[in-house]
Amino acid sequence: MKKYILPSLKLTIVMVLLLGVIYPILIAAVGTMAPGGGKGEKVIVNGKEVGYALVGQKFTDDKYFQGRPSAVDYNAAGSAGSNKGPSNPDYLTTVQERIDTFLVHNPGVKKEQLPAELVTASGSGLDPDLSPTAAKVQVKRIAVLRHIEESTLIALVDKQTEGPFLGLFGPAKVNVLKLNIALDQLK
Repeated sequence: MKKYILPSLKLTIVMVLLLGVIYPILIAAVGTMAPGGGKGEKVIVNGKEVGYALVGQKFTDDKYFQGRPSAVDYNAAGSAGSNKGPSNPDYLTTVQERIDTFLVHNPGVKKEQLPAELVTASGSGLDPDLSPTAAKVQVKRIAVLRHIEESTLIALVDKQTEGPFLGLFGPAKVNVLKLNIALDQLK
């Protein structure tokens, strides 16, 4: 029995040191080399901090593109999903309310045209990106409110669209905060 306990204890100590001390220190050191020093990439416009590039922001004014709903009301300290399944009656009621609200604010859009991401919260509740389709479905509303040609707004969405990572991994996406900043800068 001694023959098994001693090696097991040694392995446990080595793994605790490796995975509980060395690995976290290494990851923290790598994080400090990231933009923002591991604290997030602040977006600054005209010398004023307007948000973080990788954290979803709440845009409620109809003259802006709106991102995914958040189960935690965009509170980064409480990042989480709703944990309600697709057959949960409360969840279905919440999604239907979001659909109804979106359709009221976007009268030219039919329910079938509405991307699911605009009425369902992301797993983290802080998703900063939309698909180009979800951004473009909002163009008509913004064009009317801002008196801008729809074609200009579609070109803006296309310009702000980031392709898949290395051209292969993940979908094309549009950062909503950066898109709204570019929208405000249109002349």
